[in-house]
Amino acid sequence: MKLGGGWVWRLLLLSLLTGAVVAAHENQWEGDVSDDDLGLDEEELKVLMGEDEDEEEATVADDDQSDEADQTGSDANVTFQVTYKTPVPTGDVYFAETFDDGLLDRWQQSKTTKEDADDDIAKYDGKWAVEPLKENKVPGDQGLVLKSHAKHHAIAAMLDKPFVFKDKPLVVQYEVNFQDGIDCGGAYIKLLSDAGNLNLDQFHDRTPYTIMFGPDKCGEDYKLHFIFRHKNPLNRDLEEKHAKRADVDLKKFYTDKKTHLYTLVLNPDNSYEMFIDQSSVSRGNLLHDVVPPVNPPKEIDDPKDAKPDDWDERAKIPDPEAAKPDDWDEDAPAKVEDPDALKPEGWLDDEPEFVSDPNAEKPEDWDEEMDGEWEAPQVPNPACETAPGCGEWKRPMINNPQYKGKWKALLIDNPNYQGVWKPQKINNPDYFEDLHPFRMTSFKALGLELWSMTSDIYFDNFIITSHKEVADRWAADSWGLKKLVASANEPGIFAQLLMAAEERPWLWVIYILTVGLPIGLAVLFCWPKKSDDYVYKKADLPRDDIEEEEEEEEEEGADEEDKAAEATVEAPAAAKEEEELEDSGAGAEDLEGDDEEEEEEEEEEEVEEDSKAPERTLDDEGEGDVAEESHKQAVRKRRVRKD
Repeated sequence: MKLGGGWVWRLLLLSLLTGAVVAAHENQWEGDVSDDDLGLDEEELKVLMGEDEDEEEATVADDDQSDEADQTGSDANVTFQVTYKTPVPTGDVYFAETFDDGLLDRWQQSKTTKEDADDDIAKYDGKWAVEPLKENKVPGDQGLVLKSHAKHHAIAAMLDKPFVFKDKPLVVQYEVNFQDGIDCGGAYIKLLSDAGNLNLDQFHDRTPYTIMFGPDKCGEDYKLHFIFRHKNPLNRDLEEKHAKRADVDLKKFYTDKKTHLYTLVLNPDNSYEMFIDQSSVSRGNLLHDVVPPVNPPKEIDDPKDAKPDDWDERAKIPDPEAAKPDDWDEDAPAKVEDPDALKPEGWLDDEPEFVSDPNAEKPEDWDEEMDGEWEAPQVPNPACETAPGCGEWKRPMINNPQYKGKWKALLIDNPNYQGVWKPQKINNPDYFEDLHPFRMTSFKALGLELWSMTSDIYFDNFIITSHKEVADRWAADSWGLKKLVASANEPGIFAQLLMAAEERPWLWVIYILTVGLPIGLAVLFCWPKKSDDYVYKKADLPRDDIEEEEEEEEEEGADEEDKAAEATVEAPAAAKEEEELEDSGAGAEDLEGDDEEEEEEEEEEEVEEDSKAPERTLDDEGEGDVAEESHKQAVRKRRVRKD
């Protein structure tokens, strides 16, 4: 079976497309559970995979598996096992919290009220609890959970030692899981400034902080906050500086109900970078990428400067020398009746367009005193259905060729144009230049002061350090395990394709092409076709002619070799025959010409007989072969006679 070149290319393109789709999802799956992303070496991976029998095992199974099977790990549906151990910081840290002990001893809940709020919601009475995740839990791992909705929550803990901004970077990292999604609320943290009067029992929205960092959502606005408070070196006032928005779409981090890792790195050279799940989502510089800028402008507009009364800002003005032409008629109408229009034949002037409905009846409850005289509703006049029109005929309106509208003088360049007025610049009396905004107010506590319309927001594994490597190792021992468990419980490839199509409907086109085209092509090429004897015969005949020509050429080559051999042996006899032929003259030549003409006529007759022969069927192919063989022998005999 032969396929056209176009179909081959289509099949090849379809195969490549299918492979690309499958490879993309396989890479995504592999990327979710990659050990390189977690920063694990072989020994640590062995520990995580459960070689230490004394530690508690985390079992990952189907969603409907019982809690007992999760704890024992003996269920037959077990698909993946990891070993969890409470992470321990590997370097110098200022604060580290895992909540695995189930206690909140170092944390203090606020007992104050929020200012400028209604009395029924002013209190910070939102509930907190320490408990494991609802889904993809790792036995032994617990976190801090915001339990109430539509309430104010405030809780804080002191650092092991205050962080002072000098020559070491600041790395802040923690985990968040919106277990029930999020309607409106935040999951950011505040690093509370080192003030002498800091009282965690009175922690509220106006408690001084140095940095605020973390996710926040309101409506369809998904944010990742990084706000720091900068102190004015002149008047010592504090002003909030907001970092630019993240460079990626953050929606999925709020809706997928997975645990995500948020990291802020702030360097002494004023550079900063924010990470989600150890992937950079925003970076910049404190001097250039915050709003409002850290340093004010050197010059400002003079507030006392005012625009002069004779200042002309008009770039164009009407030509003062222009005059309206005498024949300019401003009162001419824009539309006039068409003088060439004629009333169509059959127009019914005496018939109205609408008549009273003859079938209408006055309602029984109609009160003429209250409702007035009853009139039947109007319907189109039946007499006008076949006529070109009814009622008074009016000429149609056309554009008035004499209409020019209101006359206006042409605009010319204003000779007195002075440009757009701007106030003069003066030196900014409040100008200062701070080249080291990194040197912020030191902080000594971490707090969460939140309002949320959704409950069960999960926080875990807080760490504050000066080394990114320490935070990465901490993440590998904590968040890395959650990622492994969640990845192992991910749905299959088909479920992932369906979920991807829900977010991107255009993927359905690729799916249909990927599945439908192979089926269609298979049906097209594999469906049996009705045999056609005539087609086979027409395709075979040219092949036979080619074989005959090849055999004749081989025979002619052999004859020429025989002729050459005979010529060498019979040269003397040939010379004698030539002398006799010369004596015979033109008679011999005429005889040879007649023989050649007769042979050509015989060949032409045989070709005509072949062309006029009746079409053969498949059953007669044997007899046709015998006839062809006899034809070949006759050709050979004629060749011999001619030679």
